[in-house]
Amino acid sequence: MNEEKFVASSAIMKYGFRIRTRSGLIVDNLLIHGRDEVDAERKLRQMYRYCKILQCTVHEPGKRAELAAVR
Repeated sequence: MNEEKFVASSAIMKYGFRIRTRSGLIVDNLLIHGRDEVDAERKLRQMYRYCKILQCTVHEPGKRAELAAVR
């Protein structure tokens, strides 16, 4: 049972976003946890409605950030 909890918690990743808000401001380095990029983007859009995602990077523990998507 402890292994199941470890697997579930290790599935959560950090995603770094660079966005343009609806008022035109650029916000850099927004870190959001999510099961996947879609989950993190959903959480982002709850906080920043109508924003445009300019960049998304995946932050894995022990690895360098990789470019996930440029929109």
